[in-house]
Amino acid sequence: MPLQNRVTPDGEIIAHPARGLFMGNRGCLHDDNRTIVRRWNTRLWITCTPTWPGIRRTLMKPGRYTELFFLDEAVALAAGHRPCAECRRADYNRYVAFWCEALGGPRPRAPEMDEALERARIDRRARRQVTFEADLSDLPDGSFVRMPGDPRALLVLGDGLFPYDPDGYGPPLPRPSSAAVTVLTPQPNVAVLKAGYRPVVLPSAKGAA
Repeated sequence: MPLQNRVTPDGEIIAHPARGLFMGNRGCLHDDNRTIVRRWNTRLWITCTPTWPGIRRTLMKPGRYTELFFLDEAVALAAGHRPCAECRRADYNRYVAFWCEALGGPRPRAPEMDEALERARIDRRARRQVTFEADLSDLPDGSFVRMPGDPRALLVLGDGLFPYDPDGYGPPLPRPSSAAVTVLTPQPNVAVLKAGYRPVVLPSAKGAA
């Protein structure tokens, strides 16, 4: 039986056998039986490389952080994560540069970005993902949205809207020039994408766009 360690664009953690392109961390979320007992345990939500030279991990060791997995980086950004400053230093520096361009001010420290992302991604009282409404024409590639009457999470990319599935993206829907949508990607990450940050997207979706 697969472990419950796959993250969706809604930020939910589900059981699925596929690993995806990226790993992530929200602290220790599991008990000694490798059962998820909380959705987060720190405001530091990062996206990491799935492998590191010389390191072989045993997943969900007792008392250690829970290894989470994402289909691709667009999913991780939608869930409210940012690049890791250690194992993805170049991507982290690009992310910070676009953060400054989009949101202004001096170069932020990681805890400052983590605090802003926490406010934008989770309604702590309701314990659910924060979403907002926007026009599709205002959203950059790499964002995740929902169309009215459609429960699927859709990746905005090129001329298409790609339905998310844990195994990959489904055939794209035509991307309307304008439409009112619900945005899943937190506002700071949308701003970073709009400023020019390009997330790593599953090649099948990228090639089809």
